[in-house]
Amino acid sequence: MDAPKPPQHGPAQLTVKISDETHRGLYANRVIIAHSGEEFVLDFVADLPPGPQVVSRIITSPSHAVALVEALSENIGRYQAQYGPIRRPGAPPKADA
Repeated sequence: MDAPKPPQHGPAQLTVKISDETHRGLYANRVIIAHSGEEFVLDFVADLPPGPQVVSRIITSPSHAVALVEALSENIGRYQAQYGPIRRPGAPPKADA
């Protein structure tokens, strides 16, 4: 008879493979987002000379798009807690009080 499994706490561990090329990553400084009733399309763009170029396209379901937004929001909060507020390009610097 098998022993009962202990309850898992937190998210299950996920093991994924990644190719060397993907591991190196791609630079993108813009994203273009489009959607239909069934999917979201995210085109990541490197806006560099000689001109902008889509470097990666991600197509995902609406439910995965929501999960992405939630995960990104959580990680931005952690980043700002560690490094301070993120200044958006073109935004004036904050005056010290």
